[in-house]
Amino acid sequence: MGYSYTGDAARRLRDSYEGDEEPFPLDPTLSFPPRPSGREEVDLLRQLFFPRCWNAGSITADAEEIGEKLAALGEILCLGIQPYVQEDCVEEVNQVLDALPDIRAALKNDVEAAYKGDPAAKSYIEIVRSYPGFQAIMIHRVAHMLYEMGFGAYARELTEFAKSETGIDIHPGAEIGAFFFIDHGTGVVIGETATIGDWARIYQDVTLGALHFEEEEDEEHMLSKGYKRHPDVGDHVVVGAGTKILGAVTIGDHVSIGANSWLTEDVPDNTSVYVADHPEQRHKDLD
Repeated sequence: MGYSYTGDAARRLRDSYEGDEEPFPLDPTLSFPPRPSGREEVDLLRQLFFPRCWNAGSITADAEEIGEKLAALGEILCLGIQPYVQEDCVEEVNQVLDALPDIRAALKNDVEAAYKGDPAAKSYIEIVRSYPGFQAIMIHRVAHMLYEMGFGAYARELTEFAKSETGIDIHPGAEIGAFFFIDHGTGVVIGETATIGDWARIYQDVTLGALHFEEEEDEEHMLSKGYKRHPDVGDHVVVGAGTKILGAVTIGDHVSIGANSWLTEDVPDNTSVYVADHPEQRHKDLD
């Protein structure tokens, strides 16, 4: 379709790359085994956000090469969006590309949160290339912008792809704050109307879901859409593995929720929640 991008994201991304400091990688010649994702827009996002980690280090000093990748990404975004909306979307895609430097800054914070929040993390490169939680939030931060702009169907394509790659299901409508970290990640579900504050840490098999569904009165078997049905999670919250937080409840700031908890009520600030009575374990001699 001959998409052309004329914004200043190439210059701002180059400035962003030049501003990187250790422990982010600084060597533009790093080379890793190729690992294409199967979706070209995701590969381009990886290269634009963290070029030194994805065999694209040469763009860090070449605004023209950055511009070429931005144009290629913009064309794919237009092709992905137009079948759903049946209208020109160049201006909106320009806005997405303009926002990439700011999204990159947010993702650098997410890398920091993962490194600080996981004793097993050895380097920022490891997180960028290997951590499923980071892959999921990288795609989500772009998809959420598309969702907010009214391109929810295409945004859902991206987050469903992320789910197939990572086992983490984040609806593009969910609002997620800064310094976010999902550890391990398999089985995590975050619903459309969920909100999460800053410095939240979530473990595997956590659900931020709906408790019940409302039905439309004038159409049989039709569930209502667009109403608040998922939790609001505050700042500095840790949600342990297997926990289910259901309904439009509020989890306050500085809350720690132990593994396998089941919450359907609000939790105030500065609270620890845990399962008080664990099932009794019995041992039987097999001889």
